[in-house]
Amino acid sequence: MKKQVILSNQAPAPIGPYSQAIKAGQFLFVSGQIPLDPVSGELVSGDIARETQQVMQNIAAILNAAGSGWEQVVKTTIFLTNMGDFAAVNEVYATYFSADFPARETVAVAGLPKGVRVEISVTVLCP
Repeated sequence: MKKQVILSNQAPAPIGPYSQAIKAGQFLFVSGQIPLDPVSGELVSGDIARETQQVMQNIAAILNAAGSGWEQVVKTTIFLTNMGDFAAVNEVYATYFSADFPARETVAVAGLPKGVRVEISVTVLCP
């Protein structure tokens, strides 16, 4: 099976030795996204809801580049540095799904890249 690198200029460029996403067989694996603005390259910060919105917009851009969408997401992982942010993150997250919700876990971590408070990755079943 050959893998295909997915890259969107509407999402932040990778800041290390990884791809935004890899399509392998029937699956698309989207790397964890943090609240980086793809235009300015600056972190969106100050409000966890705003940060989560940027993360979800970054994921949406990658899904779009792969010819997919939120309805195809089968699994998400949310990483938080403070579980006290869970309700606010969940409120934004929920606006991206309307039915047949993906499997999910939320993990509290000691730290995330660039000191951000939220990172989300997704696995997608490709049409």
